[in-house]
Amino acid sequence: MKIIIAPDKFKGSIDSISLCIAIHKEIVALYPAAEVKMFPLADGGDGFSQIIHHYIGTSPVSAQTTDALGRSIVAKYQFASSNQTAFIEMASASGLALLSSSERNPYKTSTYGTGLLIRDAIMRGAAHIILGIGGSATTDGGIGMADALGYMFLDMQGDPLEPCGGNLHLINEIIFPESDFLENIQFTVACDVKNPLFGPNGAAFVYGPQKGATPEQVKKLDEGLAHLDALFIKFFGRSVAHNPGAGAAGGLGAGCDVFLGARLIPGIEYIFDYIDLKKEIADADLIITGEGMLDEQSMQGKVVGHIAEIARKHDKPVHVICGQHEPCDAHNILLNKVITLASIADSVESSINNPLNFIPQAVRNIF
Repeated sequence: MKIIIAPDKFKGSIDSISLCIAIHKEIVALYPAAEVKMFPLADGGDGFSQIIHHYIGTSPVSAQTTDALGRSIVAKYQFASSNQTAFIEMASASGLALLSSSERNPYKTSTYGTGLLIRDAIMRGAAHIILGIGGSATTDGGIGMADALGYMFLDMQGDPLEPCGGNLHLINEIIFPESDFLENIQFTVACDVKNPLFGPNGAAFVYGPQKGATPEQVKKLDEGLAHLDALFIKFFGRSVAHNPGAGAAGGLGAGCDVFLGARLIPGIEYIFDYIDLKKEIADADLIITGEGMLDEQSMQGKVVGHIAEIARKHDKPVHVICGQHEPCDAHNILLNKVITLASIADSVESSINNPLNFIPQAVRNIF
C-alpha cells in the first residue's frame, strides 16, 4: 500500500512539515509495511518560503522592511544563488499574522514592506523573483508595493498619496518610476486564490472582513479597487480585473500583473510541478491532505481542492485531516472522509494550541 501525505499548514497552529511528520509516525505504527511518502505543501500564502527552502535548499536572507502599518521590522526571504532567484513570501512583511486583532484595518494597511523586500532582492542580484502572495493584511491593490519600487500616486491636486487601501479612490494620476531597474527582472506570482479584483467575489467583499474592514469600508475598498482598474486602463492600456488571481492578497495579484509585468500562477501548481506530485498521486493507493479550516474556499485554488481534483482524475481516495470543517457540496463530491481535530479535542482552542496531541487519533479515525 502506497500512501501520500500532502497537507498545507494549519494556520496559526502547526506548519505543514511538522504535520507531515506527525501523520507519518502514526501511519507507520499502524501499517509498518506501507510505503508512506511525505510532501509538505503551501499554496503561496503563509509558509511558502519554508516549503521552498525544504525542497530547493535555498539560503535565507534577512532584510530591513516595514510591516503593513509601516513599522520597521526585519523579514526573511529565500535566495537561490545558483540561478539568482529570490523567493519572497509577502506575508513576512505585509501579513495579517504580524498585526494584533485590534490593529487590523485594510483602510490603513499597505504592501509597501513587500516592495522593500523586492527591492532588496534586486539589489542582491536577483534576476527572477517568485512572490508568494496570501495571508495579507492589505487591500491596497499593490500600490504600496509599487510605491516602494518607484511609482507615485497623485491626487486631484497633484500631491502624493499615502499608498494604502483607504486612498485608492483618491488616485488621479500614476507616475512611473524614473529608474528602469525593474525592466530586466522576471517576476512570477504564486497566488493562493482565483478571485477577481473587485465585485461580489472580489478582494474586498470576500476577504476584507477578516482583515478588519467594516461593511462600509468593504464597500469603499471595492469601489477603490474598481477605480484602480480604471486607472490601469488609462495609464497601462489594459484591465486585469477578471484575470484569475487578480484579487489575491487584497488585489496585490492585479498590482503585480500591471506594475511588475508578472506572470500569475496558482501557488500550489508551482510546488506540484517541482516535486512531480501529480505522478505520485497517480501511483498512490490513498492520499491524506489537510489544512486548518476546511471550507468552500478550500476548493478554489488551495491545497486540498487541487489535490482532490487531481486524485479524482485517477480515481484515488482522498482523506482530509483539518482543524475545523464548514461542509459544502464540493466536499461531498471530492473527498472521501474528513476528520477534524476540533471534534477529537475537548475544545477548539485546545485543538489549535496542541494539535500534536490529537493527530494520532485523527489518523486512526481515517483507518
